[in-house]
Amino acid sequence: MSDPTTPKQLPGAPPEKNAVEEALAPVAGFGVTFSSMFRPTVTEQYPFEKVPTQPRYHGRHQLNRYADGLEKCIGCELCAWACPADAILVEAGDNTPEAQYSPGERSGRVYQINYLRCIFCGLCIEACPTRALTMTNEYELTGPTREGLIYEKADLLAPLEPGMLAAPHPMVEGTTDDDYYRGEVGGPTRAQVEWVQERRPEDPTLDGAASPAAAGGPASAAEGVTA
Repeated sequence: MSDPTTPKQLPGAPPEKNAVEEALAPVAGFGVTFSSMFRPTVTEQYPFEKVPTQPRYHGRHQLNRYADGLEKCIGCELCAWACPADAILVEAGDNTPEAQYSPGERSGRVYQINYLRCIFCGLCIEACPTRALTMTNEYELTGPTREGLIYEKADLLAPLEPGMLAAPHPMVEGTTDDDYYRGEVGGPTRAQVEWVQERRPEDPTLDGAASPAAAGGPASAAEGVTA
């Protein structure tokens, strides 16, 4: 019969250490420290020599576009709700036939990220339903003023790639927002180009979007590296 005063071993618990193991436990805890003492010291000469970051590094955010130039952000504010540091401010606006910035009914009219608060956790990009928000490898975000570290929508939008047509302009004729979400839009169409030519003939993106190779080409939305 077992002694009732002896503590019972819980199921799945590690076996108790003997006296020798107890004595060597502190030495084992410093094993990583001791092994590092004999490794060569690596000094990076930043900013004169910039070492590339890992592919999935969490850097500056980026608001992506579809292949025809429309913005992916629909102003749903899920990224702002997911942010634990309250660093994101989003105000949605309604799309109209004369001001269509994204597929569907709404777009991100105001988009701000306060990099004085951002902790680069990546929860915002996990919450985004349209992959409008991703994170790039850019990490040099310092500046002389606090106001300069509050990035506006114009600072975060991905640059227009060759063949894209600057928004606003209508969606590809005969498509819905679901077609955009599924990646079935390959580039600006002739109707979209003509719409912009009629209203903004000086738009610099017309030349690239009007070329035969650009219209209806493969999807090539500029996306940053995700976490």
